[in-house]
Amino acid sequence: MSDDGTQQQDRFRTFRPWWTRVAVVVTGVVAAGGSLLVALFAEQGVLLGAGTRVSLGAFAIFAVWLLWRLGGVHAKPDAEGLTVRNIVRRRRVAWPEVVAVRLTVNDPWVILDLADGGTLAVMGIQRADGERGMAEARRLQALARQLGEAPDSP
Repeated sequence: MSDDGTQQQDRFRTFRPWWTRVAVVVTGVVAAGGSLLVALFAEQGVLLGAGTRVSLGAFAIFAVWLLWRLGGVHAKPDAEGLTVRNIVRRRRVAWPEVVAVRLTVNDPWVILDLADGGTLAVMGIQRADGERGMAEARRLQALARQLGEAPDSP
């Protein structure tokens, strides 16, 4: 692959939070794994009947689903716009719709100010990631600035 192709690929690299993925793995092992271990292998007793085992299994399934959603937050840029996947919702915005990219000291993740007056949280870039998160916010801001301006009319 040429250097230009590598730069283009790096420029449009998916934004993903680092510490969130670590937290998801640790929490999954402890919460879901622990619940399943107890549900499957603990001795039968007064407090651990069939209903409790089913409840622990259901909790483990729900925890895995929730952690999968949390661990899957990201933002995928391309030449036309940005696809943002947060916990519950996925949204696509074209670059000209992005007015500003913000990550202030009070924001847990990047906030996009949109041309329609609304905002969009980008949970794929988080303040918890420290300087890495700030660098990713600057990279998103540069993409929005470079690709978001409407072309000049001839």
